[in-house]
Amino acid sequence: MFALQTRYLSFFFGLISILSFFNIIYSYYLNLYLNLDTYYGSFLISFFVSIIFYKIKTTQKKLSIFDKILTVFLGYLLLPLVLSIPFYFSIYDLTFLNSYFESISGFTSTGFTIFENIKLIDQSLILWRSSTQWIGGLYFLFSIIFLIDIYDENFKKTLTNYISFDSSEILKQASKIFLLYSFLTLFIFIILNVFSVRSFNSLNLAFSLISSGGFLPVNDLSNILKDNLQIIIFSILMLLSFFSIFFSYNIFFIRKKNIDFFYEDLNLIVYLIIINSIFFLFFSFNNEFFENFLSISSSISNIGFSISSENNNLSLIFLILVIIGGSFFSTSSGLRFIKIFSLFKYSLNQILSFSKPKNIFMNKLMFSNINFDFNEINKYFLTILIFIISLFVLTSLLSVSGMNFEISFKLSILTLMNTVNSSIYGLSDLDFNNFHFFTKYTLILFMIIGRIELLTILLLIRKFLFKN
Repeated sequence: MFALQTRYLSFFFGLISILSFFNIIYSYYLNLYLNLDTYYGSFLISFFVSIIFYKIKTTQKKLSIFDKILTVFLGYLLLPLVLSIPFYFSIYDLTFLNSYFESISGFTSTGFTIFENIKLIDQSLILWRSSTQWIGGLYFLFSIIFLIDIYDENFKKTLTNYISFDSSEILKQASKIFLLYSFLTLFIFIILNVFSVRSFNSLNLAFSLISSGGFLPVNDLSNILKDNLQIIIFSILMLLSFFSIFFSYNIFFIRKKNIDFFYEDLNLIVYLIIINSIFFLFFSFNNEFFENFLSISSSISNIGFSISSENNNLSLIFLILVIIGGSFFSTSSGLRFIKIFSLFKYSLNQILSFSKPKNIFMNKLMFSNINFDFNEINKYFLTILIFIISLFVLTSLLSVSGMNFEISFKLSILTLMNTVNSSIYGLSDLDFNNFHFFTKYTLILFMIIGRIELLTILLLIRKFLFKN
């Protein structure tokens, strides 16, 4: 019997009511009354659902991992329902499926949109689209902590440097993550304003960048970024969702520096330098390095923004960067660089041990005293295997719906990695509004799977099929 942690979901329904209230204030402040009633609806519904969920008490003192997985999964289904209210009841005559698709895309920080022309959308609704990403990114971070038991021990040990898993300190630790997430959002907003980005665009982009989201407040990013300096600053800000959310916290607030605190981020810095060096030396022709730097930052952080024209010669490379992803405890998706690097190093050591059996090969990451054992390597391999299976299934389903194989394959990668389609992947012309309903429901399911990983779904299925 499953016992849902309804108070966990109650907190996020409460956040939606707060965001709805801010949208109401924003609409009154700028005299934007076209969709005002819809925010009242989302405010009231989310507020009362939050109270109801808070009052429900679980029958178990300690939830099993299956209860937690089901709670997180239902959150990805139920929270976007409320977030879809302003879309559905707006003046744009959206169907329920299109409204839910837009809210799921925002909440999972994917960025697929059914709107063809952003210029025609009311400013308050554009802000609402961006808000769905912000709350979705926060939900993702909290869910990592909530489901920490299914992840690797090394990652759990690293997180204990920053947060406690003691149930008596849950509120304190949750507040730390919330405040840090909010502070970084404000930091991005201020920096963009300093470099002459319009305040409205800065606010929407801050919501997108901190959550690794893909929604833009305009049709084309080139309408916002006008010079190379803005491109560089924007690219660097995108990296905030590539590194661990605690990276900046460790640099500025931890007095006694311990290399184990941010060994993963040091590895990511080396990885970032190598990738940019390769692009600078081999792929930056006609002064295209600034655009390539933005595309690299966008891909490794699973955002997907681009200002360049389609370059099919490099689209596969950018897709590989999307698959690799960023830090474990960040809002980016991907398989995670540390997992792939650890698996590669362990496999290389195993091969070398056969050719040089008298040598000793240490399975230790750079900048760290942490060794990874065989059980963790099995988990890494299983993660990659599950991704391949998910990619095969989704590509097949999209192909059956009428897409050609290349588009199906690329779109499947972006869906599972929660990355927006753009010109750097050769998919900027997709019209999600006219997709078949089967295709939309398929993408909705796999956008969620991309956030919680197929492994969690398999664990739930196993629990249902093999009840004790």
